Amino acid sequence: MKQPAARFIQFSALPPAIGVLAASVWLAASLAHSQPAVAPAPAESEVADTEKLGTEWVRVKKDDKGTPQAMQTAIIRYQSAPAEGKPTVVVDLIGAVHVGDIAYYDKLNKQFEQYDALLYELVAPEGTVIQPGTKASNRHALGAMQNGMKSMLELEHQLEKVDYTKANFVHADMSPDEFFESMKNREESFLKMYFRMMGQSIAQQNAMAAEGATPDIDLMEALFAKDRPRRLKIAMAGQLAEMESLLTAFGGEEGSTLITERNKAALEVLREQIDAGKTKLGVFYGAGHLDDMGKRLEKDFGLKPVELTWLDAWDLRAK
Repeated sequence: MKQPAARFIQFSALPPAIGVLAASVWLAASLAHSQPAVAPAPAESEVADTEKLGTEWVRVKKDDKGTPQAMQTAIIRYQSAPAEGKPTVVVDLIGAVHVGDIAYYDKLNKQFEQYDALLYELVAPEGTVIQPGTKASNRHALGAMQNGMKSMLELEHQLEKVDYTKANFVHADMSPDEFFESMKNREESFLKMYFRMMGQSIAQQNAMAAEGATPDIDLMEALFAKDRPRRLKIAMAGQLAEMESLLTAFGGEEGSTLITERNKAALEVLREQIDAGKTKLGVFYGAGHLDDMGKRLEKDFGLKPVELTWLDAWDLRAK
């Protein structure tokens, strides 16, 4: 029986940033799960040092003068080694941020068309269908925070702009019952996760302050700037890019339900799709999941990273 979309759960797969504000915002980003005035930059493809592929999933791109141009998310391609009599398997790990420019989601929708199967995250009962234009509900505190972030930064919400009804979309996540049962078995709680994230965030901010950065001051100045949405995006983008690596502590075999167990569930679905004969696949998950997921693709699937593409998620250029 088809389950109503309202039953899915949303919280964060990304670390906190800039104190309580961004910690709350990113705790509210989907775990499951204004048009720029200047033309969006094209996606940047590069074949990087394979030793470094998979070590960075979010970055702030700057021009020659050091002015932020965009917050970007990575698409990293993993590929099987050539083997006689066996097809080459390609898996793209596609980093998601759950609020972004409309141009970002337009590019992603086109990207998704190329895959035999596109696996996506959403903690939801089996059979849940996300209808086009689905909005995060303000009746839920986390949805309200997501909508607040969308409005404050003049961005769009992933659930509203990604078409999850496409035939090649495959749900690859836990159900709410599985999620909460795993948390119970691990003796985890949202409060523990929040304070764990916050502690890491504070340590990171202290390290940045020691190097002369002033993230809290930057945020306060942005709140009163004439171009407030852009300045806020710049302040938050820098922090998020710096602290994305903090979620590696939530991965690994002893990691967490938030990352480890959900990644295991996703890759079980990936294995099923490969066994069914699919050879070109995408995995669309929050960027904080992909460090752990990439390691599992190498260890358990024998895939190697071969190519990197950057997409502009937030346009940070002056209008």
